[in-house]
Amino acid sequence: MQDNYYELTVKTDARYVDLLADFIMNLYDDGIEFATESLILRSESDLTFVKDALLSLQENTDAPIPMAFTLEEKENVDWIKNYQESVQPIEAGKFYIYPSWHAPKEGLINIKIDPALAFGSGHHATTNSCLKAVSDYVDESKEVIDVGCGSGILGLAAVKLGATVDLCDTDPLSVTSCKENFALNEESYRKLWEGSVDKAQQTYDVVIANIIADVLRFIATDLKKAVKEDGTLILSGILDKKEESVRDAFKELTLADRILKDEWVTLIYTKDSNG
Repeated sequence: MQDNYYELTVKTDARYVDLLADFIMNLYDDGIEFATESLILRSESDLTFVKDALLSLQENTDAPIPMAFTLEEKENVDWIKNYQESVQPIEAGKFYIYPSWHAPKEGLINIKIDPALAFGSGHHATTNSCLKAVSDYVDESKEVIDVGCGSGILGLAAVKLGATVDLCDTDPLSVTSCKENFALNEESYRKLWEGSVDKAQQTYDVVIANIIADVLRFIATDLKKAVKEDGTLILSGILDKKEESVRDAFKELTLADRILKDEWVTLIYTKDSNG
């Protein structure tokens, strides 16, 4: 272990914490410590590149996200152990999501996820809502695709319910993390690829896309094409202020359910036979 490590603190408005964490985990594969209005990253490598990427994001969004940065070099301590001790298991729908340093729980479907591998530990409001939706709409008769799979947690949940599952993500780090988490749970998927849903070679009973509102709108046509007639489309990663723009992109589908949690919206659609 090195004598020193780098610590980057990002202070922001509470509503942007989850969004920034999602963005950061596409760049950086160590643990993130969450607070109400801040994120803390620690690494034995210089974290200036993460700060620069966040500054670029801040400059290129329509409504600038408030961010203040503190980057320090500190004496090394066992911060990984401290981080692990701070991560608690969580229940969502039929599932119990827990890191490998905790024990599984009887009476629930257990999914083991190490949050340091990639974003998607069940604590994020959108992931939590999606797990509840998977609990309600997925069973052993379903073919499912998880678009933008991240850590693979939603695909794992579907597999645990007996579904046949494909997964994809445009980020190679997420693809690797997904493979690792399936192995960690001793489960298997049918297909996993780097890329998006446009590479799918079939249609599905359930399509899950927990991304962000702007991307959902951008790939709306491909998502709708991927859903079988009378199938289900689960959309998440939508800040409430972006909800109407997403609804407009999917207006020809039937809205079956809506879940709101901490200013984040999950929309569940059905594709009618004539849709």
